Amino acid sequence: QVQLLESGGGLVQAGGSLRLSCAASGRIFSIGTMGWYRQAPGKQRELVATTTSGGTRNYADSVKGRFTISRDSAKNTVYLQMNSLKPEDTAVYYCKTHLLTAATWSDYWGQGTQVTVSS
Repeated sequence: QVQLLESGGGLVQAGGSLRLSCAASGRIFSIGTMGWYRQAPGKQRELVATTTSGGTRNYADSVKGRFTISRDSAKNTVYLQMNSLKPEDTAVYYCKTHLLTAATWSDYWGQGTQVTVSS
């Protein structure tokens, strides 16, 4: 059984910073792309950033220059450093990981962590 455990959300003032973490555990043979998505109230879930196993990173235009995604392969963990936060960054943030178990490659989602940015 694979689990993704997220942490690091909270309440912060505009201009502040937060760092999200997502650790994968269980019978994992290999991990591919890891990423962060977010969903604001009344809106669809959207991509924030992804990082491949080879280190290629991709960002939504709205967060470029402010957010940085990174991963620690030894810990099966992906991070999202969020700087210069804006009220429009308020959302539930979800990590998503494409990984190989004994059976197959599949996508797994974390439970979500709330990020609230006050103006």
